[in-house]
Amino acid sequence: MNSHALALVVEVTTAALAVAGIGYFIFAIIAARVFVSSRHAWLAPFAPGVSILKSLKGFDPGMFDAFRSHCNQNYRGEFELLFGVSSLNDPAVPAVHQLQSEFPDQAIRLIECPARLGTNGKVSNLAQLAPLARHEFLLVNDSDITVSPNYLERVMSHFAPSQIQTHEQAAKPVGLVTALYRGREHGTVGSRLESLGIATDFMPSVLVARIIEGGLRYGLGSTLAVSREALHKIGGFESLIDRLADDYELGERIYKAGYRIALTSDVVETSVPGYTWRGFCEHQLRWLRTVRDARPGGYTGLLFTQGFTLALLNIIASGLSPISLWILALSFFLRLSLAMAVGAGVLGDHQVLPSLWLLPLRDLVASCLWITGFAGNTIVWRGERFTLKRGRLST
Repeated sequence: MNSHALALVVEVTTAALAVAGIGYFIFAIIAARVFVSSRHAWLAPFAPGVSILKSLKGFDPGMFDAFRSHCNQNYRGEFELLFGVSSLNDPAVPAVHQLQSEFPDQAIRLIECPARLGTNGKVSNLAQLAPLARHEFLLVNDSDITVSPNYLERVMSHFAPSQIQTHEQAAKPVGLVTALYRGREHGTVGSRLESLGIATDFMPSVLVARIIEGGLRYGLGSTLAVSREALHKIGGFESLIDRLADDYELGERIYKAGYRIALTSDVVETSVPGYTWRGFCEHQLRWLRTVRDARPGGYTGLLFTQGFTLALLNIIASGLSPISLWILALSFFLRLSLAMAVGAGVLGDHQVLPSLWLLPLRDLVASCLWITGFAGNTIVWRGERFTLKRGRLST
């Protein structure tokens, strides 16, 4: 193949990929609108007792406000909060004591979980908390998650028996409820890029998967509300003790056990640390390699979510042809539209609009990190370095 023919192949290939990226943007915008319309679906009142389990390690900015939001619930049923720490010397312990003082009528327990049952310290704590919980339903979310006053009401309504609507669903009761989330950035460029990526990359991909797969087949760490029956059927938290993507696998295993996974209309908020550039890249690589390990096909498919980068490559390959410029303009317009449709329209993220100027940089960095994600299985998590293979962590 001569150089002219090779150049033509590269030009046509990048153009085709860029057009596929445009198709993804359109599909993701449609998926966002489908989710927004489903928010108005009626849910039967259901308020069973629920135990909220939180595994703690260290104290982060905004964590106490996140704790407080779980106490200020408009919930008719009983609920309790169980905080697990590996040591009573953990910096998060005083915050739990303060919470107990501020809400003396709320059931709040601090529990030491000294045993390290596996490489995943978070799940190790959860495995020790679950037997001490009083209620039939358990709800796990990350320590920095802030929720609305109607959070428990909306999440737990999905477990109501009357929610079954079709013959197919009748054989699959809800076993787990999860939630979308937005990021709350803390000033640094790394933090803003991370928060922007949540709103414009990760959450759109969740909504697209929900349409393609006819519902979710995994969980998100922002909310994992589960029945004890479903949890017992998959072997409890102990079965996830050496897994990095414990939230993903919890949902996947519950789905494979014959349950449905529901996505609540309530959007929660996570506090995004003030990442340095290195911290941002390490966190992104951890997430990317987790996805690659759990869903290899899905990871490869992330190529089509990078429409803006592909359009830029097509401009270079075509030598600024008029068609490539048109593709870039359309791709950029739809990329901005997707950011607003999901970030502002679905998530209610008020930080998206002021950060839109960072979106081209975010996309270019994301493409470079996606390529890097193929090379190696090493991840950095809470300052520790692990090797990830077939979902398992090893030091």
